[in-house]
Amino acid sequence: MQFYSTQNPAHRVGLKEAVIQGLAPDQGLYMPVEIPTLPADFFQRLPSLSFAEIGQEVIGALFGDSLSEAEIRELVEHTLQFDAPLVEVEPGIYSLELFHGPTLAFKDFGARFCSKLMALLLAGESRKVRVLVATSGDTGSAVANGFYRTPGVEVVVLYPRGKVSVLQEKQFTTLGENIVALEVDGVFDDCQRLVKEAFLDAELREQMLLTSANSINVARWIPQALYYFRAFAQLPQPVGDVAFSVPSGNFGNLAAGILAARMGLPIRYFVAATNVNKVVPDFLNGADFQQVPSVQTISNSMDVGNPSNFSRLLALYGGDEKALRAQVKGFYFDDPETAPFHAAGASGAGLYAGSTWCSRLYGGEKLHQNPIGSLPRCLFRDGPSGEISGCGGRNLRLGAGAAGALGSISFRGEKGGPSWQRFCGF
Repeated sequence: MQFYSTQNPAHRVGLKEAVIQGLAPDQGLYMPVEIPTLPADFFQRLPSLSFAEIGQEVIGALFGDSLSEAEIRELVEHTLQFDAPLVEVEPGIYSLELFHGPTLAFKDFGARFCSKLMALLLAGESRKVRVLVATSGDTGSAVANGFYRTPGVEVVVLYPRGKVSVLQEKQFTTLGENIVALEVDGVFDDCQRLVKEAFLDAELREQMLLTSANSINVARWIPQALYYFRAFAQLPQPVGDVAFSVPSGNFGNLAAGILAARMGLPIRYFVAATNVNKVVPDFLNGADFQQVPSVQTISNSMDVGNPSNFSRLLALYGGDEKALRAQVKGFYFDDPETAPFHAAGASGAGLYAGSTWCSRLYGGEKLHQNPIGSLPRCLFRDGPSGEISGCGGRNLRLGAGAAGALGSISFRGEKGGPSWQRFCGF
């Protein structure tokens, strides 16, 4: 598979270069030159396929010209050692549980895929690889644990002081060995800027082999598409129109869902659900895209003021902003809407019961007018960030329109404890 830079489509590299470079020399993100469409019989068989079988067919279609069948099987089996169950939380609303990995975060899928793929691509390399990763919480945890004790790889995690939850900070600062954590006096965007500057430092890159494990790296970004297929496979058959509500910070998760749609998965709408770091929802609602300093919130994993994957969103629609806005709807939610349930979570009711989703379902609704109507929704659940995704799905359903009845799925990526349904009023 060939990849091009979002900054310069003429700049093309192979899979190994895209993964090891992480970021293109012109600061663009790598995108597949061609996105394969999966055959019709794959979708007919999808409900009967296991997660691993789905992974082998999807990754085979993408990387089959770069990896052997045995390597793809090894890669998928290493990545998908835990499932992503789909749970119906009320009629037409489903939650995809992505918290069954080792750090309870949805990024465990991408981190494990990335570490194994790098190991396969770097077999025989004599130089040590240094993986630089900026985090506002769950990325650092997932990447550190995914690469822990991987031979020939050192991971350096940069995180903003005082802006990462205590649990997540301990998940990547207490491992030692090949995992190094650096606390930065700033915000997530500062950490991300430092990582990008390191990649663009020619002298530094001559001295050491640097790469990234943030979602800017195709090896972290692409495998996130797999659980969209897994979610769809678990919906009641026959499946009608479906919308996915996605908690969004750096927007790799949403971009992966659109990638799945480009491969043929019949998704009608997406919801980009954020906290008050809302540059993308503002854009989706008609404003010009303009990066801003990030604002600290209690959903800290989503505190991103300049999301890197925005360029991928545009690339997936061929630069057509109108088409992007037509399929992706944007909503944002602030801390006061979340605070009552965040307090409930802190009291022990659930690990991440502090929930924008919960507070929005439980309290007053702001009804957003949109053309979608009442859709079955798939809601990604990811602690406070995933509850925001549920809020987006809820607003999607409440929006007035004439699109008919659709299903919706949300993603739940950090375990909220057994009481989360009670807090949501289910």
